[in-house]
Amino acid sequence: MSGLQIGGTPPLRSFWEHLGGRPTFERLVRRFYEGVREDEVLWPMYPEHDLEGAIQRLTGFLEQYWGGPGTYSEQRGHPRLRMRHQPFRINPEARDHWLQHMRTAVDELDLAPADDALLWDYLERAAHAMVNTFEE
Repeated sequence: MSGLQIGGTPPLRSFWEHLGGRPTFERLVRRFYEGVREDEVLWPMYPEHDLEGAIQRLTGFLEQYWGGPGTYSEQRGHPRLRMRHQPFRINPEARDHWLQHMRTAVDELDLAPADDALLWDYLERAAHAMVNTFEE
């Protein structure tokens, strides 16, 4: 994906490009799912126990969100995150476990502080939006 070009200035790079493209996002997601695999709250949400599909979906979603290829929508349609997660019981405990594993994965990317803050702000907001029950 090429960046936006304004006048004679060089094209603006997307955040996806800035962070290194697919390899960075795939590294993030694979590390995240390493934590999920060991998590007593989140792991039961993956009954097939084959995370490759989940890894590809989350990587594709994050790539598209941050300015990379639109493959996610081409293959799966509109993201509709809340609708897609509705079958799962996502309470504040599950959200916090999700954020814990994602924080570990983000930390391992060793991003510049401003990049880390931008990425983390989105991930936190997204995680809070997925909560669909307050029952234990």
